[in-house]
Amino acid sequence: MPTTAPRPGAHLDGDQLRVHVPAAPTAEAVELCLLADGTERRVELRRAGDGWWRGEADGVTIGTPYGLRVHGPWDPARGVRTNPAKLLVDPWARRVEGKVTSLEVARPFAGSDPFGARRDDRDSAGVVPHAVVAAPLDDAAVPRPRVPWADTVIYETHVRDLTMRHPDVPAELRGTYAGVAHPAVVDHLVALGVTTVELLPVFAHADEPSLLARGRANHWGYSTLAYLAPQPRYAATPGREVEEFRAMVATLHAAGLEVVLDVVFNHTCEGGADGPSLSWRGLDAGGWYALDARGHDVDLTGCGNTLDPASPLVRGLVLDSLRYWVTTMGVDGFRFDLASTLGRPHGGAFDAASPLLAEIVGDPVLADVKLIAEPWDATGEGYRVGGFGPGWAEWNGRFRDDVRDFWRGHGPLSAIVTRVAGSSDLYWPARTPAASVNFVTAHDGFTLADLVSYERKHNEANGEQGRDGTDDNRSANHGVEGPTADPAILGLRARQSRNLLTTLLLSAGTPMLLGGDELGHTQHGNNNVYSLDDETSWRSWDDPVLVDFVARALALRRATPALRRTDFFYGREDTDPDGAVPDIAWLHADGRELTEPDFHHHGQTLVVRIDGDRALLLVLHAGRGPVDVLLPDAFGDTAWVPVLDPGTPGGAPPSSEPLPAGTALAVPAHTALVLRATPRG
Repeated sequence: MPTTAPRPGAHLDGDQLRVHVPAAPTAEAVELCLLADGTERRVELRRAGDGWWRGEADGVTIGTPYGLRVHGPWDPARGVRTNPAKLLVDPWARRVEGKVTSLEVARPFAGSDPFGARRDDRDSAGVVPHAVVAAPLDDAAVPRPRVPWADTVIYETHVRDLTMRHPDVPAELRGTYAGVAHPAVVDHLVALGVTTVELLPVFAHADEPSLLARGRANHWGYSTLAYLAPQPRYAATPGREVEEFRAMVATLHAAGLEVVLDVVFNHTCEGGADGPSLSWRGLDAGGWYALDARGHDVDLTGCGNTLDPASPLVRGLVLDSLRYWVTTMGVDGFRFDLASTLGRPHGGAFDAASPLLAEIVGDPVLADVKLIAEPWDATGEGYRVGGFGPGWAEWNGRFRDDVRDFWRGHGPLSAIVTRVAGSSDLYWPARTPAASVNFVTAHDGFTLADLVSYERKHNEANGEQGRDGTDDNRSANHGVEGPTADPAILGLRARQSRNLLTTLLLSAGTPMLLGGDELGHTQHGNNNVYSLDDETSWRSWDDPVLVDFVARALALRRATPALRRTDFFYGREDTDPDGAVPDIAWLHADGRELTEPDFHHHGQTLVVRIDGDRALLLVLHAGRGPVDVLLPDAFGDTAWVPVLDPGTPGGAPPSSEPLPAGTALAVPAHTALVLRATPRG
C-alpha cells in the first residue's frame, strides 16, 4: 500500500522530532541543528526519493530551538547560494525566536559583491532568528461567524497600534493579541457595527536589509520570516504567541466578529541578492525565488525579491500556510498583499487563471473563507483592479480615487455614479458587488483626519528624505496645511470626513474602515508609517469624534437591504417589466433624471434614489455653496425623513419631521445627506 508522505517541517512525536525539508538539487548534505544552552547538536538528514531531506532526532522537547544547515556548491550566477555557515529557518516552522543582529554576518557572501567567488565563513547562528519546536495542536473548535459577504463590514487594524494607547486595556496587554481580545476593544468593535477585523501581518517577520542597514525596524510586518508562525512580539507572555492568538480569535468569534489576516506571499524578508540567508535563499534560491538568467532576483514587489508562484515549493507552502491558519488557528479569511504577483509565474505576464490563484480558490479547506486580493504590485503590468476571477474580492483602488476626487471637486459624474452603485464596470457579470472592497483610507496612505488636513505628504520622520510614500493623495487641506485653530476650517474638515464616510459606508460593495479613523487619529501628514512604532501609528482614544457617526451610518446600512444587494442595480424594478419604479435612479438637483451625456460631465451634485420597502435618498453635494434639491415625487413617494446628516457630529438630523415630496430642500455646501421615504399610503 502507498504510504502517506511526511508533513513538511519539523513535528514532535513523543520526544522524537521528525523533520522533512526541501533543499536545492545541488545540495550535498543537510543537517538539523538543535540549539540548547549554548551548544549545537547536529543530526544529518538523508535525501529521499522525492529530493527532500528527512531525518529524526530523539530526546527533543517542546520549545527546543532548531535550524538547518545546507552543504553544497557556491555558484551565485546560477542562483546557487549554499553556505553551511549560515543557520536557516525551517520554512514550515510554527514558532520562531530571535532577530538579525548582524546583517554583515547573516549575508552568505564575502566582501561587498553578492556574486563574488567566495562565501562568508562566519557562523551566523548567534545573530539570526531560529525556529522553535512547537507543541502539537488540535484544530480550532470554536465555530466561525460565517458573515455573508453582502453583510460584511471590514475594520482594518494593526495589532499593536489598536491598543497601545487604549486607557482601559491593562498596560501589560497593550500591543498584544490579548489586548485585541480585551472586552473594552471587543465592545468598541461591536458597537461600531463592523463584522470583520482585518489584521495587518501577524506572521513572524524579520526586518529587511534596507531597514537593518539604517538601524530601523519594519513596524507593519510586510517582511515575512515564517509563514506558519505568529509574530512572537505580539504575545503578552513570551513564548505563548500561538495560544494567545488562538484565544484572541475565539474571543472575537464569540462576539460575532470574523478575523481576516493580511498575508504576504509575494516576497520574503531576505531582500535582494545582497541580503542575508535566513531561510529560502540558503535552502534553494532558484527553487523559491523568480531569478533571471544571471541569478539576479526578479523584483516585482519593490522589496528586492519575488517568490515564484510557478514553483511547487512556493505553491505547497502557500497552501499549507493558508490551511493551517484556517483549521488550526481558526481564522476566517485572508487579504493577499500585492496579489498580482501570485498570478505572474516566473515573473511574467499576469494570468487570473494561473496555477497558484486557481489552487487557492479551488482548495476545499479555503472554499468558505474570505479571499481578498490587493490587485496590484510594484509594476504597471501588475495593476489588475477588476482582473481577478470568481471567488476573489478585491481592494478597489478605483473607489478610493473616485470618491476622493468627487469630494474635492474633480472627475465626471460617471465615476462617482459607478462607484456608489458597486463598480459593475469592474465586477459584472462574473462577480457580485461584494467583490468590491470599498475604502477611502487604508494603512498605506493618509488617515481620514489627514486626508482632509494635508495636501502633500510629510514623511520626514521616516528618514528617507521624503522619497517614500505616494504623491498621489487626492487630498485637500481646506485652507491651511496641517493643524489650525480656525473654527471654519475645522468645521469643514469634520463635515468632509463625515461626507467621505457616508459615501463609503452606504455604497454598494463591501466597506472597509481604517481602524482609528473613527477616533480621529492623525499621523501628522505622514502617509507611510511602516517603520514608526510610536504615537504616530498608535491610535489615540482621547477624542473618538466619529464613533457615533460610523455606528449610525452602519445601523442604517444594516436596516436597508437594498444597500446590501447580492446583484448589481439594473436601473429598473426587477419584478416590473415596464420599469415604472427603477431599483436605482440618478437625478439632478432639480429632480430630472440624468441622461447619458450628463454622466460624462463634471457635476458637483448627485441625487440617488435607491428603491426598497422604504426608498432611500442619498444627496451628494460637493459644491462650495448651497443648493436647492427637489425631493423626488415621480416614483410614488409622498414624503422624506432625514436619517443621516453630516452637519452634526453624530449624524443625527436636527429634525426628523417628514418633508413633502416635490418640495425643494436647501442643502448646505459640502454635504452628504440621507433621507428615507415614508411608508406609501
